[in-house]
Amino acid sequence: MNQRVIPLADERLLRQLPKIPRELTAPTGRLLDSRGRPLRDLRISVTDRCNFRCVYCMPKAVFDKDYAFLPRESLLSFEEITRVARLFAAHGVSKIRLTGGEPLLRRNLEQLIAQLAAIPGIEVTLTTNGVLLPKKAAALKAAGLKRVTVSLDSLDDTVFRAMNDMDVPVADVLKGIDAATAAGLGPIKINMVVKRGLNDHEILPLARHFRGSGHILRFIEFMDVGSSNGWRMDDVVPSAEVVRRIHAEFPLEPVDPNYTGEVAERWRYQDGGGEIGVISSVTQAFCSTCTRARLSTEGRLYTCLFAQSGHDLRTLLRSGHSDAELSAAIGQVWQGRGDRYSEIRTAETAALRKIEMSYIGG
Repeated sequence: MNQRVIPLADERLLRQLPKIPRELTAPTGRLLDSRGRPLRDLRISVTDRCNFRCVYCMPKAVFDKDYAFLPRESLLSFEEITRVARLFAAHGVSKIRLTGGEPLLRRNLEQLIAQLAAIPGIEVTLTTNGVLLPKKAAALKAAGLKRVTVSLDSLDDTVFRAMNDMDVPVADVLKGIDAATAAGLGPIKINMVVKRGLNDHEILPLARHFRGSGHILRFIEFMDVGSSNGWRMDDVVPSAEVVRRIHAEFPLEPVDPNYTGEVAERWRYQDGGGEIGVISSVTQAFCSTCTRARLSTEGRLYTCLFAQSGHDLRTLLRSGHSDAELSAAIGQVWQGRGDRYSEIRTAETAALRKIEMSYIGG
């Protein structure tokens, strides 16, 4: 059978080889970009594969049985990932989030978590669709994982099966959340991507279900990540509307952020029923406080979720360069960072081809 040619696969090859500065400056732990934003968070995609085909992330029309996923030899090894993570930690990173695709599909992921958790000052977290947590939660905790975030876009089985497009029932995700709770991977955050006309009627049912559970439900505005999800501004439910809908039934009050640069705006139930969060990268851009770098499955460094190309660290890793050289190259990339996509988003920028969410890890 002839393999289908999909432009998205070619986009993964767009890369820049980072330059190694002539003068190798030792990291200070406080690396600032061109807008004065420090480097604090590193998101690492460990696989480009997923067991879901969510319509806003990996639609079957693109990611079908003929889609060419990355070959094993292209993926960074656990040792390579850990080496890079140590360099980022020296530059000021204190939190690492493992993503995918679906990160729990990466074989022996517990070994990587143990290696990363051994880096001084690093907290390791993970985002998952949850269905593999019943089998893996205890081992993940034992390896040093601190917390998990679980994606769940609806409690209605018909809606949820349609959105994940793999006929996975809601019950499988809820079992995963229960397993993570039992393993001590809390407080667990539940992420709901809200798309108008598709699942926005599920905002209140989710709020009712998780209210008082100790979990933190977060509502994410439908974003124009990548080029395959058919994003339109008309499909976005602004976070302010989400808060109004919930507040009408369960009065809310704002809560101060946990730290500078926290992406979720926090709200708590006035009667003590817990808290929710809203992530508003479309209607209330938070570029000015963004402290996140992203490392793709095969070693591309991205300085923005909406990037069009990445910086090829894998070639440097596999070319015999020293840690000092790699560290200086990473530092130079971050210092040159001026990204502020959400602040300048227009219909024209939204139409640009960008790296897919499933590849860069969201």
